Amino acid sequence: MICTPGPNNAATHDERTHALCVSRVPIFNHLPHEALAVIAGKATMRSYGSGEVIHRSGDPSEQLFIVHQGKVKVYRLSEGGKEQLVRILLPGNFIGELALFSATDHDSYAETMQPSMICTIQRADIRDLLLSYPDISLHVLAELSRRLGVSEKQTAVIATEPVTTRIALYLADLADQGDTCTFSLPMARKDLASFLGTTPETISRKFGDFEQAGIIRQMGPRKIAILDLDALLLV
Repeated sequence: MICTPGPNNAATHDERTHALCVSRVPIFNHLPHEALAVIAGKATMRSYGSGEVIHRSGDPSEQLFIVHQGKVKVYRLSEGGKEQLVRILLPGNFIGELALFSATDHDSYAETMQPSMICTIQRADIRDLLLSYPDISLHVLAELSRRLGVSEKQTAVIATEPVTTRIALYLADLADQGDTCTFSLPMARKDLASFLGTTPETISRKFGDFEQAGIIRQMGPRKIAILDLDALLLV
């Protein structure tokens, strides 16, 4: 009897995983299935444990990193070594977008917050994709514009608002994003303090003050219920 090898299930699984990874990304998900298949064929996947660094400030930016599973924090370090959180990346988010256009270096660190799977696409492959699908560039510019707006808003709030107002506005924004007054903080209080330019102790103290005033209810280390949104916006 001549035995015919069965399908390579591992390879098929990898292809499906890569296709799912790129299809989640806003700069790619508008493309037809055939184009997504081409992009998926250029992607590679890597698993990271919690607390692993994906790239450091000063590393060459030669790849687009796409979060397939897990959570990644992007941060900068001051000259004194203090961490300033820039943003949190969830599945479908990406970093290294400047590699789409030119050779440059990263100006921040990217570190996993939990076990994660990251798929990457090399800059040379991305340049080929831009030539074949030029509307990708428009979606990249839209995403960069959105990030710039968020970054400018964060910088303005930290520079001009007292810490109580920063925390209150952040909680109100989370409620607005989720369209519910009960939600879970997307990060630990240590990271939230870094993001808002304060300390974990101040975060905990202000949460306690809000709760004592009947504005919020803490339902665990991260779960928050806003009881009086108007009062929160007036603190």
